[in-house]
Amino acid sequence: MIEIMKQPWPWYFSGPIIGIMVPLSLFIANKTFGISSSLRHICAACMPGNVEFFKYNWKKELWSLFFVGGVLVGGFLTNKYLTSVTSVAITENTKNALTALGITDFDSYIPEQIFSWSNLFTLQGLLCIVLGGFMVGFGARWAGGCTSGHAISGLSNLRFVSLIAVAGFFVGGLVMTHFLFPIIF
Repeated sequence: MIEIMKQPWPWYFSGPIIGIMVPLSLFIANKTFGISSSLRHICAACMPGNVEFFKYNWKKELWSLFFVGGVLVGGFLTNKYLTSVTSVAITENTKNALTALGITDFDSYIPEQIFSWSNLFTLQGLLCIVLGGFMVGFGARWAGGCTSGHAISGLSNLRFVSLIAVAGFFVGGLVMTHFLFPIIF
């Protein structure tokens, strides 16, 4: 059983599991599936002050903090004990394009040449990790949810604003991949 869990799961198994989360959380628990709103709850709990955005009863959303904690603990445990993938399957075209930009590390889930402590204080690291992280976090709150919240819950609830947000996520990803990434690297 452990060996089966260590292998990548096919889309036709993991996709329906994720899809089941929407009706379970919405109809059974009357909760919306998503992660980014939990950041607001964490800030409201940790920074009591006079910021109007954080003045609400965050304790009634305590379940989402446990959910985020479970995601973090599950990710750590999976990485520590259930990961046996020695390299990531990347197409040759992608490898060639990344090699042309100077990225040659394909042995882990994220390239160390981009995401590492030593790269954090370089211009590329600041742009990709710090500025990119800020933009993702700010954008998720401004859009009223993150990619998983809009793409899984929002589209399932037929929310037009989620359709616009998901289209924006894809356009932003294409712009980053084909225009900004080559400039940065």
